[in-house]
Amino acid sequence: MARSKEFDVDAVLLKAMKLFWSQGYEKTSMQDLVEHMGIHRRSIYDTFGDKHALYLMALKRYGDTVWSSIEQKAQSSLSAKAAIRSVMEAVIEQNEERPKGCLMVNTAVELALHDSELKGYVNESWSGTEELFRKLILKGQQTGELSASLDADTIAPYLNNALIGLRVMVKTQNHTEKLKQVIATTMSILD
Repeated sequence: MARSKEFDVDAVLLKAMKLFWSQGYEKTSMQDLVEHMGIHRRSIYDTFGDKHALYLMALKRYGDTVWSSIEQKAQSSLSAKAAIRSVMEAVIEQNEERPKGCLMVNTAVELALHDSELKGYVNESWSGTEELFRKLILKGQQTGELSASLDADTIAPYLNNALIGLRVMVKTQNHTEKLKQVIATTMSILD
């Protein structure tokens, strides 16, 4: 009979996600993972596989939790502009629970060029964000909040690019007002 896990798989995956998010893939050693996750190396391999498999699971966890909560908040907004702004503002919120920046951006910069599986996951995530922006623009046009002359297929990738830039800036900028000004300028394209 198989032994039951002596740890909460979801909780230790969250710890791995935060470690990869703050340190990156290459800088995080298996020993770092053992210490940070609080489980034995053998348990990591038995539960998650190798470091790459664990990283992919952590990246998926990031998408399923951190990013999904931002998207859900946006979709629940009554106003298209307010929804788009809420996505932008969510990435600049300072939070003790989260490392600075974005694990998806970190993955794109550090690993996507050399790892087609991770590149595919990053591109899929960013396509989802573009689609969210496209739907919000169309929603705003249907309600009359946004001009019908806006091309949702052109503006959505622009907004996603601006969002990615914000996610990068958050890692180095401590000037919340400057980041808010970037958001205001970005939002002006919708006027």
